[in-house]
Amino acid sequence: MRKIFLGIAALAMCSIKLSAQAKNPVIHADVPDMSMIRVGDTYYMSSTTMHMSPGLPIMSSKDLVNWKLVSYAYDTLVNNDEMNLDNGKFTYGRGSWASSIRYHNGTFYVSTFSATSGKTHIYTTKNIEKGPWKEISFRPSLHDHSLFFEDGKTYMIYANKKITLVELKEDLSGIKEGGINQVIIEDVSQPSQSVGASSLGEGSQLFKVNGKYYLFNITWPRGGMRTVIIHRADKLTGPWEGRIALQDLGVAQGGLIDRPDGTWFAYLFRDFGSVGRIPYLVPVKWEDGWPVLGVNGKVPETLSLPVSKGLIPNIVNSDEFTRKKGEPALPLVWQWNHNPDNSLWSLSKRPGYLRLTTGRVDTNFLTAKNSLTQRTIGPVCTGSTSLDVSNMKDGDFAGLALLQKNYGLVGVRVEGNSKTIVMINATGGKPVEAQTIPLNQKTVFFKAECDFTDRKDVADFFYSLDGKTWKPIGTQLKMAYTLPHFMGYRFTLFNYATKNVGGSADFDFFRISDKISKK
Repeated sequence: MRKIFLGIAALAMCSIKLSAQAKNPVIHADVPDMSMIRVGDTYYMSSTTMHMSPGLPIMSSKDLVNWKLVSYAYDTLVNNDEMNLDNGKFTYGRGSWASSIRYHNGTFYVSTFSATSGKTHIYTTKNIEKGPWKEISFRPSLHDHSLFFEDGKTYMIYANKKITLVELKEDLSGIKEGGINQVIIEDVSQPSQSVGASSLGEGSQLFKVNGKYYLFNITWPRGGMRTVIIHRADKLTGPWEGRIALQDLGVAQGGLIDRPDGTWFAYLFRDFGSVGRIPYLVPVKWEDGWPVLGVNGKVPETLSLPVSKGLIPNIVNSDEFTRKKGEPALPLVWQWNHNPDNSLWSLSKRPGYLRLTTGRVDTNFLTAKNSLTQRTIGPVCTGSTSLDVSNMKDGDFAGLALLQKNYGLVGVRVEGNSKTIVMINATGGKPVEAQTIPLNQKTVFFKAECDFTDRKDVADFFYSLDGKTWKPIGTQLKMAYTLPHFMGYRFTLFNYATKNVGGSADFDFFRISDKISKK
């Protein structure tokens, strides 16, 4: 009997071990356009956050599954009206796009390009987690480029469909005159033409493995799905031969990463509705000098990697807004919507609170400065906050929002001596005042619950007068990933003025959970 029991116990332990595997997506949050390197036993990944500030986030991991934010390559991409939300201008959906991360001769390099600045930007540091970062920039803006070092020279491969190789100056300050500058692939989408003309041929990421060059790109055949194309060559200048590498679930755009044990993966992402573009890992085997992606051509649900410990606290996190001496004012999980005015926010004027003070008159939430954001996460999540309205002025509007073009929010609006709780729903693209409730106290609590399960993409808003009993308000927000914003929904704390400047809103905390209330 004891042997039978031990046998059953052993089988149970084996079952637990087998089930304790990583699952795709490895990050159920908006982390698109990944570029990845391994330095020793540590992986580093850069990604896109476009119009957010600071920008060009850097994450680290020891196992390819559990990632944490460690740095941003820049505080400010550029100071212009678009990035500053000044004079009616904005840069939603632009800012900085796909980056390329490299480690060369003891220095980390992260490069990106921007339609907002019209430039290619290269950031360098000796210490990727602590900085400081130095910037070099030049014109033009090289689309979806891949930075590459070889034989004392620096190159970029870039463009859409007609892929071009250029050599950079030694100081990286621009394209080298008289250096290599040639089209190396006339139409990078050509291998996918058999399933219909492609609308894309971009996302270049270049690798060298065992003396051969491998170029990853994304195409999107008409009537098909996002597709991984890989080209191979013996020389950078070609000739290049290409083939379809993966067509499954629309998981595409990324590149190769190896582990210290000699196994390989492709890191890619998937458009997944309103939560954004979410990272996947796909096992890679090498056959006849080609990387073969997936398991029988499919993206597996489970991976022979350590199980995820969750995205809280390393990708998103709660914040009580209390700070010890020496701590940064804002943890890395926070980013401002466009460039902030740093004179108008504080965690010291009222210790234990985030104070957002108005400095100009705005017409709506999307034009407001100093809106503080962090990612939503899937499959479900909840964000909540406490707001003290004592110092708000006539015309001020402050609260908790879910930021995207079709946004939703709940907040307090001050009109004369009266205060009203307001829920606004912009499901249809235009803001609709769904419900108003009089407020007769100085503190109110707000909550937003997001359900991204199977692209359900709905959110509900709640308010509370005591922080314990929650009441629904307004109408359900049908979330949508729109190209004008090009970003997954974000929890946002905001305060803006419509009449008078100088009023302030005090947020006592922001708390995020990977659960929603049962209905």
